[in-house]
Amino acid sequence: MLAEVAVAARSVTWLVLFAQIGSLPRLIAQTADWPQFGWDVASTGASNARSGITSRNLLSLTRHQIPIDGTVDASAIYLQGVAVNGSAHDVFFVTTTYGKTIAIDADSDAVLWEFTPSAYSSWAGTAQVTTSTPAADPDRQHIYAAAPDGSIRKLAVADGQVVWSTAITLLPQYEKIASPLKVFNGNVIAVTGGYIGDAPLYQGHVAILDAQSGSLLHVWNSLCSDLAELMAPASCPDTRSAIWGRAGAVIDPATGNIFVATGNGPYDGATNWGDSVIELNPDATQVLGNYTPADNLQLDDGDIDLGSTSPVLLSPGIVAQGGKDGLIRTLSTESIGGLAAHVGGELQIISTPSGGLLYTAPAVWVENGQTWMFAADGGATAAWTFTNGSLTKMWSNPKGGTSPVVAGGLLYVYNPQGGLYVYDPVSGTQLAQLESGSGHWNSPIVVDGRIALPEGNANEHATSGVVDIWTLPGDVRRRPRPGSVYH
Repeated sequence: MLAEVAVAARSVTWLVLFAQIGSLPRLIAQTADWPQFGWDVASTGASNARSGITSRNLLSLTRHQIPIDGTVDASAIYLQGVAVNGSAHDVFFVTTTYGKTIAIDADSDAVLWEFTPSAYSSWAGTAQVTTSTPAADPDRQHIYAAAPDGSIRKLAVADGQVVWSTAITLLPQYEKIASPLKVFNGNVIAVTGGYIGDAPLYQGHVAILDAQSGSLLHVWNSLCSDLAELMAPASCPDTRSAIWGRAGAVIDPATGNIFVATGNGPYDGATNWGDSVIELNPDATQVLGNYTPADNLQLDDGDIDLGSTSPVLLSPGIVAQGGKDGLIRTLSTESIGGLAAHVGGELQIISTPSGGLLYTAPAVWVENGQTWMFAADGGATAAWTFTNGSLTKMWSNPKGGTSPVVAGGLLYVYNPQGGLYVYDPVSGTQLAQLESGSGHWNSPIVVDGRIALPEGNANEHATSGVVDIWTLPGDVRRRPRPGSVYH
């Protein structure tokens, strides 16, 4: 089936072949990677690689539970056929809440290497955590990972050795790296927020690092944004305005422009940008566009973060933004463009799936020329089509979930109470419920005949956990280690 898949970005379209294949993973296309959260820099959540899993073989999947030294309250990434410890491996990479980054062999379930930050013991078991997803360098020889010490590290895929380490906050006890990292055009893009309870002092900011050297190239602060530097939080008289959505910084691959949404905090439309959507140029040195709802003050007073979720690139020039107020707004990048403050002026306002708080990252998928958006909140999952600038709800169900993903023409939604639901994305028909344990922000990746889903919740402060991996029968690559747990 030939499908035209557009990653919701200006003038960017890919033609993708979704092949109807059987249960033989050896037929899957080579270099099938899942290199970062949401699959691409726009965090569409829709992969154009063959997943190898279809409605015909879905129910034959077998789950393997891999115990690890930590809890992953985020997603995995995946690189196919990379050199690790001197030989080729298909590898899942995860970062735990206390900053251990772990490479897991997708065929044997073995841990190939584990990187542990030197100060790990000082925060293990405490509330100082990260829920960030790592990102792979396009060279497929390095990955980038966050830790609770407020640093980003470049790690060698081959053995987990540190190439460089750069701090993106001067007060990691109060500024948290909650969101996934992104890699684009030779840079690493990271964002910061605060911890539960909004304890001061902290400010949300966007950090741009040189991927080669680790140099901190630029910082854009969502409060005191006229200070273009990594500032001590106390040097700004205002606090909060966290950037903590599940997708973090969302990047338009056609322009390199960066979109972020902020949480509760002061707003003046000039240097303080609480509860706003911001468009930045690729090096984060200039605000290209901005938006806040007309009830900005009420959102701040009621702890109703607009930035509880990240912006969604629906089409060239159209952005969707959810929030804790149970609403999803569509915005024109043209109408919010420029330095002047833009208050209100939404194209459309619709309800979140259940009318509840939206903490997850919606997915955008284009099939047969039709754009779809999928979102899940704590009480429901819903699908909309996007046509002529408007979202129209096509189906919904009362099953909540985390950030949806689309792969191989199937929609996957994890219920943090337990269970991974698989749907026909067009009709909403449930095709399967795969058994899994409970979690929090976790969401699956589906690639190369495999599904990977970490279990666990950062708020439980555990130093051990489990990653679920589902595989197909007859996979000639499988060589499970002794003691693997199967279901």
